[in-house]
Amino acid sequence: MKKTITTLLFSAMAGVVLAGGIVTNTNQSASFLRNPARGGLLGIDAAYYNPGGLTKLNDGFHLSLSNQFITQNRLIKTSRAGLNTNEFTGEVKAPLFPSAYAVFKKNKLAISLGFNPIGGGGGAYYPDGLPSFEYQVAGLKSSLNASGIPTTQYSYDTEFEGKSVYFGYQANVAYQINDMFSASLGVRYVTIDNSYHGHLKDISINPNFPAAGFNGTMVKAPVFFEAMAGLFTNLAGVATSIAPLAGNAQTQGLTLPQLVGAGLLTQAQAASIAGGFAFINPNVNANTIPIAAIHQGYVAATPTFTANANAMNANKAATADKYVDAVQKGSGIVPIVGLNFNLEKVNIGFKYEHHAAIKVKNETTKDDVGMFPDGAEVPSDMPSMISIGIGYEPSKRVGLALTYHTYMDKGAEYGKMLNGQYVKNDQLMDRNLWEFAFGMHYKATEKLLLSTGYLVTNSGVKPEYQSDLSHSLSTFSFGGGAKYCITDKIAVNAGVMRTFYNTYVKNFAPQNQPQFGETYSRKNLAFGLGLDLSF
Repeated sequence: MKKTITTLLFSAMAGVVLAGGIVTNTNQSASFLRNPARGGLLGIDAAYYNPGGLTKLNDGFHLSLSNQFITQNRLIKTSRAGLNTNEFTGEVKAPLFPSAYAVFKKNKLAISLGFNPIGGGGGAYYPDGLPSFEYQVAGLKSSLNASGIPTTQYSYDTEFEGKSVYFGYQANVAYQINDMFSASLGVRYVTIDNSYHGHLKDISINPNFPAAGFNGTMVKAPVFFEAMAGLFTNLAGVATSIAPLAGNAQTQGLTLPQLVGAGLLTQAQAASIAGGFAFINPNVNANTIPIAAIHQGYVAATPTFTANANAMNANKAATADKYVDAVQKGSGIVPIVGLNFNLEKVNIGFKYEHHAAIKVKNETTKDDVGMFPDGAEVPSDMPSMISIGIGYEPSKRVGLALTYHTYMDKGAEYGKMLNGQYVKNDQLMDRNLWEFAFGMHYKATEKLLLSTGYLVTNSGVKPEYQSDLSHSLSTFSFGGGAKYCITDKIAVNAGVMRTFYNTYVKNFAPQNQPQFGETYSRKNLAFGLGLDLSF
């Protein structure tokens, strides 16, 4: 029998991205939730979205603080037959998703600082594991049946949680070149902290194999495989034990009952030899043929018995309880360039963030699956990105905005593997991810501004990128909310955004097995509250 449980893969992207690239978050303020087209706007959160435009703020000190509460539901379905369940759910929560921006503006100069979760930001919890876990346990049943050991049931206990957060600490300096143009230069320091905790334990099956004492009741898989390994080890030694009888001219022609009658074998020994011979040739009654013929059969079968014993020992190890407790940490630097053009009612913002090549280092406490060798480094880049935004105010009450982002995912490396090797994303992607946002606001009163927006994201990954553990889905989002000015120096922002993910179906065609598919879908909901202060 071949080894039936392969190494389990405990890794998952645990971010709660509403907008942005595969690893980059752009939902970086409460104001974003009510209007995601912020690339050409001039609020305090322009410290992130349009740093070149900060020179348009009034002179003084400005502070923006906000937090988002984000939830995400993940649903993975599989059409593979023979499983205990075909639906797997994951829940991601980020009760704290903070952002903070501070700007000091004086004449033509604006200096800003910022802090935000530039990537990740939540934890994904799968109380029943994932399809890839179930497949490997379910494979025991089909493998045992194929080996002539009737098995109809399996069970196991699994749980998995992955958390990921990339914190960004940034500083920018913006300078107004003339009345229309300004530019900025900045840098962001990114820290990455991922953690993985999970187990797969108590794997049980119900093999019906009376020869080894199993009658179809549930038993721990390692117990069964240990017994089977012992059985095949004993069978591999039979050829040696009966060699003296088979090689003696006086006994080589005797049958097992005759050897028992002559006192050369006990009844138990003869029964064991005959029972083992049934594995070699079930169509021949070992009690009717001479010991020399039995010996020849055992000699020919010994390599197979030895291989089966080794396979059973491997299965015993593979079905033992497994735990993962690992942390990954790393950091990198992202240079940022911004430009802003302003002409009366129109404002255009441009931002370029440079690629940061980052590796995270494993700090592993427990790794029974071999996925997180302690001290090993894994690629975890931040891709370069371009943002272009336009803000237009046709009247004092109405404002319109458009923003386009693209992320150079193909030029980065996210720690994805192909044929057992880490590969650049260009082997797993047809094109870079892009997103487009439209937003508008209406100033209902001098103190109250209402806004809404729409955002669409298009992912360009190949099927090879997608898995139940980590997948990228195209999305569309709707947001809305309000800004209320308590005074001319204090304003409150509130927003809500709902994100829908396009369903993706990945088809599988395993060798010598029926084809099946996996369906990936998600939904996000975010609430945000922020406070803007100016002095």
